[in-house]
Amino acid sequence: MDNLKVTIFTNEYPPNIYGGAGVHVDYLTKELSKLMEVDVRCFGDQNYTENNLRVRGYKEWDKLKENSDARYQKVLGPFSIDLAMIKDEIDSDILHCHTWYTFMAGFLAKKLYDKPLVVTIHSLEPLRLWKEEQLGNGYKLSSWMEKTGIEAADRVIAVSKGSKEDILKCYDIPEEKIEVIYNGIDLNQYQKTDENVARKKYGIEGKYILFVGRISRQKGITHLIDAVKYLPKDIKVVLCASSPDTQEVLEEVEQKVKGHDNIIWINKMLEKDEIIELYSNAEVFACPSVYEPFGIINLEAMACKTPVVASATGGIKEVVIHDETGFLVEPGSPEELAKYINILLNNKELAIKFGENGRRRVEEMFSWESIAQKTYDMYKDVIDKYKK
Repeated sequence: MDNLKVTIFTNEYPPNIYGGAGVHVDYLTKELSKLMEVDVRCFGDQNYTENNLRVRGYKEWDKLKENSDARYQKVLGPFSIDLAMIKDEIDSDILHCHTWYTFMAGFLAKKLYDKPLVVTIHSLEPLRLWKEEQLGNGYKLSSWMEKTGIEAADRVIAVSKGSKEDILKCYDIPEEKIEVIYNGIDLNQYQKTDENVARKKYGIEGKYILFVGRISRQKGITHLIDAVKYLPKDIKVVLCASSPDTQEVLEEVEQKVKGHDNIIWINKMLEKDEIIELYSNAEVFACPSVYEPFGIINLEAMACKTPVVASATGGIKEVVIHDETGFLVEPGSPEELAKYINILLNNKELAIKFGENGRRRVEEMFSWESIAQKTYDMYKDVIDKYKK
């Protein structure tokens, strides 16, 4: 192990994980800690040390909640946490931020402590226009925080080639500043299982299609629900969907689900062993996202040998190979989504073949060990150039 040290700023960190960015940081930090010292500063009340991994949680300033528009609080709260994160001395060699939530911490820490800054882009605010429904004018502030962090960074990590193209379209930064490092997956943990514990627990019997994701416009859950009427009535559709972006989108999903007897909605975050069981035994995994810089859920399904029907958008096109590990469909089209799900429901041999191909692709391309090594090598390069 080298004597290098990184401070990683993140919103999500165990046990507070609700999306792909949190999964990414969880696995990346654990693998990086085998190569170097890792100081994690996150949102929450965590406080522990494991070997070379130090984790500290920070909370927002309560005063901000007084007489405040709840939508603005969703941005001002993270800003206050960012300030709290950098008040504790930083003696690392490099700073690394994940998502706009922590970009102010990275930006200000770079100024205060004179350290090089890396930011990972898990999504881009200019491409998530529905956030205005969620944040109101706070969306302008979150967009500014993202822009400020990206432009101040010494290196920007894109989680896919498609994401790199989006970054270049949205921000005026040199292309050589951007490095593509894919998301990854724990291949030992995510493996096909025949367990029947979670299915019994949640009343899932017979064949089913699976969705996993936040209740968000971005994840396209309403498009999948709209596709249900084109699917066989004896096939269940299991929605592992929670953490709504807004009350409005939650109510919309509730109304749509009411019209279908064959939908099973699990409105909470599941344990990993439960979700792995559900991936493993689904006939098809559906990912109807309208925007997805990477889409780590597709990797998880493929690792469990489940064929995928996903939107042909962003980084998904670099993960799911059409007519090899699944099918890529037009985003926002319930009819096309149902068409390709039905093809796999009616052709078990093809579904099995896609599942086997998916597992093989994940093993060859997306191990966390290789991703941590690439990240570590990139850190060394940034540090060397910063000193000159």
